[in-house]
Amino acid sequence: EAEEEAALSSHSRSRVVLLRMWGRRCCCFLSEGGEGEAGGRSDPSAPRSPPPCGLAMAGYEYVSAEQLAGFDKYKYSAVDNNPLSLYVMHPFWNTVVKIFPTWLAPNLITFCGFLLLVFNFFLMAYFDPDFYASAPDHVHVPNKLWVIVGLLNFIAYTLDGVDGKQARRTKSSTPLGELFDHGLDSWACMFFVVTVYSTFGRGSNGVSVFVLYLLLWVVLFSFILSHWEKYNTGILFLPWGYDISQVTISIVYIVTSIVGVEAWYEPFLFNVLYRDLFTTMIIGCALTVTLPMSLHNYYNAYSSRTLKHDSLYEAMLPFLSPVLLFVLCTLWIFQSPSDILEAHPRLFYFMVGTAFANISCRLIVCQMSSTRCQPLNWMLLPLALVILMVMSGLVPQYETLLLCLLTVVITLAHIHYGVSVVNQLSKHFNIRPFSLQKPSSD
Repeated sequence: EAEEEAALSSHSRSRVVLLRMWGRRCCCFLSEGGEGEAGGRSDPSAPRSPPPCGLAMAGYEYVSAEQLAGFDKYKYSAVDNNPLSLYVMHPFWNTVVKIFPTWLAPNLITFCGFLLLVFNFFLMAYFDPDFYASAPDHVHVPNKLWVIVGLLNFIAYTLDGVDGKQARRTKSSTPLGELFDHGLDSWACMFFVVTVYSTFGRGSNGVSVFVLYLLLWVVLFSFILSHWEKYNTGILFLPWGYDISQVTISIVYIVTSIVGVEAWYEPFLFNVLYRDLFTTMIIGCALTVTLPMSLHNYYNAYSSRTLKHDSLYEAMLPFLSPVLLFVLCTLWIFQSPSDILEAHPRLFYFMVGTAFANISCRLIVCQMSSTRCQPLNWMLLPLALVILMVMSGLVPQYETLLLCLLTVVITLAHIHYGVSVVNQLSKHFNIRPFSLQKPSSD
């Protein structure tokens, strides 16, 4: 009888354990919050908590065991020598961060700033869907709306500047916080570039959609250049162009609200139009500041023999997928039977920016975990298939539908990737992505 009771007791305990495990998986969405920068790493031997927030649906684990081990060894290393950032913005951010309560998670600050840029993008998409609103003889975006867009852009920039300070202030810095911040930044590049395009538009006094497409790529390559540096040197050299561009864009929005878009029709100096000044500033900043500084930093690491990758092929590997993305998208533009960029510029920019963001996020994971960069991103495959279908001439009437479907697939895949990685690293570091509270170990 004693043996039967012991057996029953053991069986009951097993059922309780199974029920608890099932309950954890089913209830995680309602019971958990989360924060990526928050909380240090707990005891590795401690039991892992259930997936934080509602991220259990992600399922697939994109971060390998080797990369998780690399994240455990990761140490943040960055250099910011931009005078605007050092002497103006950082003192301002040091003051602003004191406004936030110490219970507020840094990743929540990061995410709110990103959502403001997304809101600006869709706000302009409503009032200026085809980028003609700023052209003469067209209904313009209301001036008061530019005030809102300008303030939200500057607030988003400020939140992006204070999230790290909030993490250090609350002693809650983790590698996930940096990954979350820079991952959203990679997507934000598209949102703020396309939004500011509405100030000039594509009319007779504006910029063509193809020129804006090229300018978007200048910004995207400038972004990935800094992470290419870190992939090879181990140090993130913060680009000067980011701070300058964000302050300038915010000022342009506010000025537009005061003087109206008609002011940008007039020559700036010596018959140079503002649109030409806008274009020259973006390209000039990339060619005279961003690129030379990146090459200089790379050369310094090479001279001091501190490069993390010896071969030129391994060093240049992060550029393979972005270059192929640029080539494929540009090929589509030139071979499009329905002139897809002219017909749907905003959707095309969104597709390009989202695919680029996924490529960048995977690079950031590799450079932070000190693992090898993936040569090719799988999103290039459906893009190539769509382009082949378009070039074949078999489905010219469905080109817009193909762009829509491709954009949906890429967007959902990128969101799934981001949610899954945040979920996986949150479990690994035993933290919540959007809360400073530790997950329960029950």
